[in-house]
Amino acid sequence: MRQTLRLEAMVDVLKSAAEQSRLRILVLLNQTDLTVSDLTEILGQSQPRVSRHLKLLLEANLISRYQEGSWAFFRLFDSDESRALVHGLINRLDPADPIISRDLERLEATKRRRQEKAAEYFSRNASSWDEIRSLHVPDTAIENELRSLVGEKSFQSMVDLGTGTGRLLELFAPLYRRAVGIDLSREMLAVARANLDRAGVAHAQVRLGDLYTPPVDRNCNDLVTMHQVLHYLDDPATAIYEAARLLRPGGRLVIVDFAPHDHEFLREEHAHLRLGFSDRQIVEWLEQAELELEASREIAPGSDVENGLTVKLWLARDPRIQIAGPDTTHAESKELA
Repeated sequence: MRQTLRLEAMVDVLKSAAEQSRLRILVLLNQTDLTVSDLTEILGQSQPRVSRHLKLLLEANLISRYQEGSWAFFRLFDSDESRALVHGLINRLDPADPIISRDLERLEATKRRRQEKAAEYFSRNASSWDEIRSLHVPDTAIENELRSLVGEKSFQSMVDLGTGTGRLLELFAPLYRRAVGIDLSREMLAVARANLDRAGVAHAQVRLGDLYTPPVDRNCNDLVTMHQVLHYLDDPATAIYEAARLLRPGGRLVIVDFAPHDHEFLREEHAHLRLGFSDRQIVEWLEQAELELEASREIAPGSDVENGLTVKLWLARDPRIQIAGPDTTHAESKELA
């Protein structure tokens, strides 16, 4: 149901936005997620003053806050109504306004620092990732299969569990209205954030979180992805079960991982706890999570790769269907017969 505000509440919301610094903050958060320190530097204001502005915007439900370790990030509030209101205000601002222009220049400097840190982290770890990549088909081939599985129809929301570099958030950005990437590594989140900034993907965010208890609302996501994640986990079945709980009726889960193999060095040198997964094992876990396997794909390594890794893709669906009656304001779901 479309959310509306009473007159008095709408006046309070507009009052919260109708102040120069707070409107500048909304313009910046429309571009990317930022910390108090980021905003303090960009706006040229003291931290207490910036924090006060953020508090008022939070109370008006124009922005939201999420924790990433000791850092707190702020972003536009994740509702269509709130974003429509903010975008309506921002779109009427002159981008050539000297204050707005200066803020956006400083924002670009903040993004460049993020990207420099991300590049540094990549350079430290590139050799180990390249060693694994050399054993299977190029990433582009896997991404093409992912696009084929997911299709071209747009949808509301996506969650990428173990988002890593944020590549899947970037890949499916043209399809979703909003998305969240979850990862346990702050370093990888910094990489993902920098990559999303570079790609101009402002309708996705990344968060620090555990795959077994993802900080995402349940029963409301159209697509959940787990790309090269399961082999790092000691309990893949529980991870799949929790991923399934994030899906709305009819939502889909995509898993990408390796077929069974005997490369022990991946366990010893790269922290792989599982040496691939069989179709039977994945199907069993999907059934335990009350999901139905809809399709699977296999991408074998090229003939020029000795003892290469076969990549598997599994697409499962929540078998519930969503039914909205003419007199109901909320959709009800039932199991498929």
